[in-house]
Amino acid sequence: MPKSIQDILKSAKPREKTVRICIRGDLAGEAERLQEELSKVSEDWEPDSLTSVHPARAIAEQLKAVHEQAKDAEEPFTFRYIGDRAYSDLLAAHPGEDDGQLFHPTTFPRALIVASCVEPAMTAEDATELFEVLNQAEIDKLANAAWDVHTAADVIPFSLAASALLASLTGES
Repeated sequence: MPKSIQDILKSAKPREKTVRICIRGDLAGEAERLQEELSKVSEDWEPDSLTSVHPARAIAEQLKAVHEQAKDAEEPFTFRYIGDRAYSDLLAAHPGEDDGQLFHPTTFPRALIVASCVEPAMTAEDATELFEVLNQAEIDKLANAAWDVHTAADVIPFSLAASALLASLTGES
């Protein structure tokens, strides 16, 4: 027997997506500096004895520590679909600058981030403050996650890696 619309509505949940954002942009600069130093040391170094320790080793250890710090400095941001009416109202509140634009390219993505980020919840003022320390790539990561929960067609994305792993574990192909 087919389900009624009421049964379907009882089971329905809005789409969510979580992305991790590194909030320590200073670590990216430090990693770049160490990469350059590592490259230069690797080109210029000549051992002065058989027991000489390559200076790149210490730099590589520092670089590994910076990568671990960056991983530890990632914070999860969870976005949830805000619903058709709220999404439509948000679009209307941020009209495009030209006739061909669905929305304002600067104000709408930022408003969508604020409206759909449920963890951590944030105000427009919080977002403005956050965007002053995140670089554009991290802001885009947040905007893309907010956009995806509202527009992505595949509700459950297919994972080739998970399918292959399960197949290898169960012996199925």
